[in-house]
Amino acid sequence: MKIVLLGPPGAGKGTQAKRLVSAYNILHLSTGDMMRAAAAAETPLGHEIKKTMADGKLVPDPLIMAAVLERISQADAKHGFVLDGFPRTMSQAVMFDDLLELESAELDHAIQLRVDEEILLDRIMIRAREMQEASGDVRLDDNHEALKVRLRTYNEQTAPLIEYYQSRAILRSINGLLPADSVTAELLTLIGCSR
Repeated sequence: MKIVLLGPPGAGKGTQAKRLVSAYNILHLSTGDMMRAAAAAETPLGHEIKKTMADGKLVPDPLIMAAVLERISQADAKHGFVLDGFPRTMSQAVMFDDLLELESAELDHAIQLRVDEEILLDRIMIRAREMQEASGDVRLDDNHEALKVRLRTYNEQTAPLIEYYQSRAILRSINGLLPADSVTAELLTLIGCSR
């Protein structure tokens, strides 16, 4: 089972991806996690990624594509995966579909988590404050200015994928502002019904 989760930053893609992994025993591939790990590494590339993320910008396509391609070629990804944060652009989506086609495979589901952006901004700022109060790690890009950049970038570059996957008849949409358990229940029903 190969699933792509779509939605703006903070829509709950990571939470729902983890729940799908548990339900279907598939791999969770988060390019965000891959990029944050690289940013934490004390390498020249890590420093470049760290600055890009702190500014709320997207990591360039060639680096992301290389990381994703390497990861899905590993044995543990053969059973299936859920992608969280990839593809982000139309070119990534087309390249990824072409790659899957070469492997005689295709995406099973593209699922959009719909959210209101103003509510989303409040949700992310609350998350950052709660993490800080708990002495946890606050994401570099969980600040108001970076969030606005991330949302603008999402609307310009990633939102067009909704129409792309709709045209391929694999897009389904869920209200991402429902309680997390309700979103999960809808996801499992949707995936179960469309197998």
